[in-house]
Amino acid sequence: MTASSNPSLALPFRALRLAVSRFIAKNGFVMSSHVAMSLMLAMFPFMLFTVGLAGSLSQRYVTDELIELIFGTWPKEVADPIIAELRGVLEGAGSGVITVGGLLAVFFASNGVNAVRVAITQAYHDVDTWPFWKAQLFAIVLVLVGGAAILAVATVEVVLPVYTQLVSEHTAVNATEVFSIERLRWTFAVALPTVTVIGAHLILPPHRHSLRQILPGVVLTLVLWAAGGRAFAIYIGSFATYSTTYAGLAGVMAGLIYLYLSAAILILGAEFNGALMDLRQKRPRSKATG
Repeated sequence: MTASSNPSLALPFRALRLAVSRFIAKNGFVMSSHVAMSLMLAMFPFMLFTVGLAGSLSQRYVTDELIELIFGTWPKEVADPIIAELRGVLEGAGSGVITVGGLLAVFFASNGVNAVRVAITQAYHDVDTWPFWKAQLFAIVLVLVGGAAILAVATVEVVLPVYTQLVSEHTAVNATEVFSIERLRWTFAVALPTVTVIGAHLILPPHRHSLRQILPGVVLTLVLWAAGGRAFAIYIGSFATYSTTYAGLAGVMAGLIYLYLSAAILILGAEFNGALMDLRQKRPRSKATG
């Protein structure tokens, strides 16, 4: 049975073709640049605030785990220069990172969330009826909840191995193998982008879509993120000469381009869902008229 003889098999390919054409027609590359720049402006201050807060609360026990958690899915060639700069700033940072700087970080991060929200809303062809204050307040709440969740997960990465070591020493169960640090980091590295993408599709658009409606675009986004991240890492490591072209800004430029590719894939995934929903709505009408 081929895709041409079974419309259900052909539907994803038709939806992908329609999604690509809509992405181009609606200036998806321009929107991706806007989202990438907004995320770059939002991400670094927010990471400084979150990592600095974690370090001040736990005497820096959680800092390494938090950095690994945030950048665990990034290509090493892209993440390493940014991590080096992040550590350099944190070593000389005072209380401003978690006071006035923290307030600015939350504001900038909320603008990054709003940029993603607008892009996904347009991809789904939804009408954004939220006033500015509601959208901004919603984004700030998401930033605070997301920061708290990241801190909680990083704390679990620190506490759980200690707990499993105690369990292994006092019982016959070898819990350290089941809950090893490497396995925990791999689990969280996979779970974090998955939960992020699902949450972006479920929560950010003003019109709520069901989990069944968003899953195809989520899967497409995660697959393309994995493939694109690997391809970009190979390109950076083998062919790119960012250090020659941009000197000290090489790490920033590599991170910005990586965010641009990630934003384009995220928007394409939402367009794919929108195209699928439109094509499925048209199928019953075409059968009735035929």
